[in-house]
Amino acid sequence: MTTASRPNTKVARVIEKYDLGGLGEDLEEAWTGVAGERTSLRDLADEFNRSVLEAALRAAGETVAEADVESAYSTLTDDDVSRADEMRKRRELERAGVDVDDVLGDFVTHQAIHTYLTDYRGAELPDRSEGLVDRKIETLERLQGRTSAVTESTIETLVSGGHITDRDYQVFLDVRVVCGDCGTDHVVSDLLRDGGCDCEV
Repeated sequence: MTTASRPNTKVARVIEKYDLGGLGEDLEEAWTGVAGERTSLRDLADEFNRSVLEAALRAAGETVAEADVESAYSTLTDDDVSRADEMRKRRELERAGVDVDDVLGDFVTHQAIHTYLTDYRGAELPDRSEGLVDRKIETLERLQGRTSAVTESTIETLVSGGHITDRDYQVFLDVRVVCGDCGTDHVVSDLLRDGGCDCEV
């Protein structure tokens, strides 16, 4: 898609206004999950807005720490923040040279992020059906590993506290699935890789 044919989106305008070059590519990569897990549009909108606030603080000459940006963003946007705390933060930012109303006006919604990614950048979500079985098996194996680790830790804690006898305990976690049609017992990972039970019904 050429630049001339791209729609005029708020996200693109704000990126240009605050000189946030590279942020658009970062948003696309996070949304499509090219480097791993996908990031939701709502989380991307929060990340974008925090970047806008940080850029405004830097433009005002402030030395910015990530924790300070997070604190300021939460105070300005969270519904459960008191009005008094919000006003104190506004005055603090305004004294630092930040036009708070202008910055808040440049914040975007998750819908605006979606429009920017799909209409402006032409981004598309990958086909997640490919490799779905393997990904689900990996998820189950991670959960099994976590359950095993928690079980071992629980036993160690109870042994240390004298609540159960001190023995050489070994934890085994074996998730199995029984086919209700034929009664065959399957290891869950094998069942998924085999495409289900091959019994005749």
